[in-house]
Formats: sequence, C-alpha cells, structure tokens
Amino acid sequence: MGEFFAGWFPAGWEFLGYTIAALIQAFLLVNVIALGAFVFIWAERKVSGRIQDRLGPTRTGGAFGWLQSLADGIKLLSKEDLMPKDADPILFKLAPYVAFAASFSAFMALPFASGWVALHLNIGLFFLIAVLGLEVFGVILAGYSSGSKWSLFGAMRQAAQVVSYEVPLGICVIVPLMICGTMDLVAIGDQQRGLFTNWLIFHDPFIFVVFWIYFTCAVASVNRAPFDLAEAESELVAGFLTEYSGMRWSLFFMAEYGSMILVSALAAILFFGGWNGPIPVFSALMDWYPDYLGNCWWFSSIANVFGVLCLLIKASIGVILMMWVRWTFPRLRVDQVITMCLKYCVPIAAVCLLGVMFWTALGVPFFNDLLPAQERALVREGWYKTGEKQADTLLKSLASSTDEQGEAE
Repeated sequence: MGEFFAGWFPAGWEFLGYTIAALIQAFLLVNVIALGAFVFIWAERKVSGRIQDRLGPTRTGGAFGWLQSLADGIKLLSKEDLMPKDADPILFKLAPYVAFAASFSAFMALPFASGWVALHLNIGLFFLIAVLGLEVFGVILAGYSSGSKWSLFGAMRQAAQVVSYEVPLGICVIVPLMICGTMDLVAIGDQQRGLFTNWLIFHDPFIFVVFWIYFTCAVASVNRAPFDLAEAESELVAGFLTEYSGMRWSLFFMAEYGSMILVSALAAILFFGGWNGPIPVFSALMDWYPDYLGNCWWFSSIANVFGVLCLLIKASIGVILMMWVRWTFPRLRVDQVITMCLKYCVPIAAVCLLGVMFWTALGVPFFNDLLPAQERALVREGWYKTGEKQADTLLKSLASSTDEQGEAE
C-alpha cells in the first residue's frame, strides 16, 4: 500500500504516500479493536446469560440487545473522570493509553491474509509476543500511580501472573516456529495452505497438547477468569482499576478485548491454518486455471477477503471459548495460578517441545501425511520474496540496457 501511494508523489515526496498508507492502516486496526470490543462485550453478556439460563440484554436495540455495547459506551463517555488526590497525575492519566497502545501495536505485525499485514516482519512472531507483553507496564503504572495500596496489590498480582505465564507461552510458540522454520507469520500461514489436514494442529499428537497449553497461557496473559488475579476476593475492589472511571476505565477493557482477539487470531495462524479454509477452493481454481488466474489481481483480492473472514471466524471462536471458560470454571487463588504455571504448564510444554522435535526428526507420519499437502519448504519468507522481486527487476533492467546497447551498435 505504501508503494502504491508513494507513486502518486514526485521524487523526494514519497514519504507522504507512506504516511497516508500508515494512517489508513492505523485507522483500520483501531476499528478492528473498537468494533471487536463492541461486538464481544455484547456477545459475552449473551453467552454468560445462556450459560446461566437467562436471556442477557433484550431491551436495548431490539429483542437481542444489539445496542447494549453502544449504550455502555455512551454512559462511560458521560461519566465524570475522577482522579484521587494522592494519585500521580501524569502516570495515572498515561497508564490506560500505555496498555491500549501495547495491544494496538501488536496488531501491526498480525497478518489477516496472505500479504495483508500492516508491517510485514520476518520476525513478526517474536515482535508480536514481545509487544503484547508490554501491556503489563500499563497495569503496573495504573496500580502504582493510583495512590491506593489495594490498586498496587492488584497490579503486582497481575504483573506476577503475566510475567510467569510468558515462559510457557513462549515455549508453546516455539513449536510451530520449529516446524515451519520461520518467524514470519505470513509464511507460517501460507505453509498451511491446502486441505485442513495440512494445519499444524494435525502435525503430531504433541502439538495438539501444545495448543491447549497455549490457550491456557493466553487466557492468563489477558487477565481473564479463572486467572483474574487483579481482583482479590478478600478486598472487594477491582484491583488496579479501582480508582478509574469513565473513558480511561473503558480503555483498559478495550485493551483486554483487543488482546483476546489478538491471541485468538495468533492461535488460528499457528495451529489452525490461519486464513486458509478447510477446503482450498481458491487454490484449486488457481491450479486449474494458472494462465488466467495466476496474475489476476481481482481474484487474489477476493481470495484474501475470504481469507480475512476465515481468520476472523476462527478468532471469534477462540474468544467465545474464553468466555465459555470464564463462566464455567471458578476463580483460582494466587498460589493455584502460579502452581498451574510452574508445575504444570512449563513442564508439559517443555516435554511436548521435545516430543515434536523427535517426531519431526524421525519423520513419523500423522494426519498431515494422509492427504496430499504442499511442501512447507517451498513457501518463502518475506525477505526472500523481496529479494526475488529486486533481482527480477535488476535482470530486466540489465536486459533492456543490453538490448538498447546492441541496437545502438
């Protein structure tokens, strides 16, 4: 997109095109988080209502309560923005934006389809996990700057939980990375193109266990029940959120729902084929008509649109599964949360990492080998594709210059 808009401007002013592209991408990503929070707040109320054998929202927005989230947003905007007298003014106001910025920044490296990513990084997986962990700084700042010991206690509990669960989460992420041989999320998604048997979840039995460890760690990392340590039962307060109100309070929840969408979409890319559906309709059409559809831009755009829808459906299923867990299992104590991480998640993830390593090295067949699938090594990373394009351009320019020189002679 940046190159497209840069072509509109004369030499020396290309940065304006890249600025326009960046603003468009930022606008789209902000709307993914905002609209995602709008929809999933309503969905959580309906899901929790069904689990508890009640209806949930039914009045605002018709029989299904579609506009309940909008009514909540208007209410939060109209509420008074309070700040305790003992709070640090700068840090107290800055903390919600730090938490939201961490969740928003991670979306820049998240691909929604093949090539449809705001920032195509060869280390996109590492960047995404690293930036997502920065959300805990907003939590710590909120608890520290509130001038309340209860807020500080809640922030410290939440920080200890997030930092602890990053260890097994990182081990789980290494497993798909090791199978695909790349940290490029676009390449990882493209390597699972084909039938659903080519998804990494069907690579071997160990990675199936790894997914559930990842899901457990993801629920803990986004502060969802039963791992919501910020709110202690003995304190009757909301942890680091106790002193917040109005729009700043809602920013924390937007960051939480944005992180839920992010980790669910990442799980879809790492384990469930990403934007690739269970049946490769568009890939089959391209294989049948390579001469006509191979370089057809509108066909690839339609395929990417359906890929985005496929990824969003998978991510939505992951978010709804988190809601299901929240309203099904009881909350855990602090010692139980840390025990779950250090005594169960870390050892099981480490054993599964070794299992996948030996399974791959020995070439043991599994569901991936039942039906034809593409060779993962044939899918190239972003830097390789860029190098190929530059080499082709250079060869064409050299060929044209050689032809012109020959004609001149």
